[in-house]
Amino acid sequence: MKALTTVGLLILSNAFMTLAWYGHLRFKDFDWGKSLGLISIIGIS
Repeated sequence: MKALTTVGLLILSNAFMTLAWYGHLRFKDFDWGKSLGLISIIGIS
């Protein structure tokens, strides 16, 4: 059971990081993202 939990958490982590990376690449395409400062971008990330 412990191994299954570990594999499940790794899959969830990988999915989250993949979505975060693709979101990061597309962030500059959003109109509201262009007017934010560096600190705001870091906070959202």
